[in-house]
Amino acid sequence: MAQRRSWLTLGSLLLACLFAAPVANVLAWDLQGVKTITAITRDQQRITLGSVRFEPRADGSIAFAVTMEPARFTDHFLSMKEFKCLDSQDEVVCHVPYPHAQPGIVTSKDMAWLEHNLLFLYQLPTDFGAKLWNGLYFQLERSEQGLRGTAQAIDLDYISAPPDDPEQPPYQPTLRDDIAPGVRWIESLTIE
Repeated sequence: MAQRRSWLTLGSLLLACLFAAPVANVLAWDLQGVKTITAITRDQQRITLGSVRFEPRADGSIAFAVTMEPARFTDHFLSMKEFKCLDSQDEVVCHVPYPHAQPGIVTSKDMAWLEHNLLFLYQLPTDFGAKLWNGLYFQLERSEQGLRGTAQAIDLDYISAPPDDPEQPPYQPTLRDDIAPGVRWIESLTIE
């Protein structure tokens, strides 16, 4: 009888391990520590843009800080303002730091404030001046490897003035439009 119990216990442990393995893989990537921000171009080039540091807090939220890597960007003076940009033959893509106070926190299910720290504008290399209506917003989704952001179109003029509610991220889904694959030079971002 004791031998049968030990086999049952061993069998139960093996089953638990088998069923827990997929869950462990999904949870292997967490919102903690320093992660790399990478842009993915339409021809599948990977360009490291910087990093984001995540720090879990006691209330269950996660503080974050984005640091862009200056060596990856070139300086462009557009509309009397300096922008840090990535150059290609097809497009110039410039980082647009969110210009207003914001809480700097996310949760495992809400990445809106991090998304607002990864705003960009795009234009042709021959364009003069910043065309703020050509904004890019990267909607982040969690995966086994990290976060993946899909490009959406926004009008950056919308944040030229502070929002009515500084605790509410201004670019709600109704203010964003999907972009067809292959249209923009930078198609997605990853945070891994």
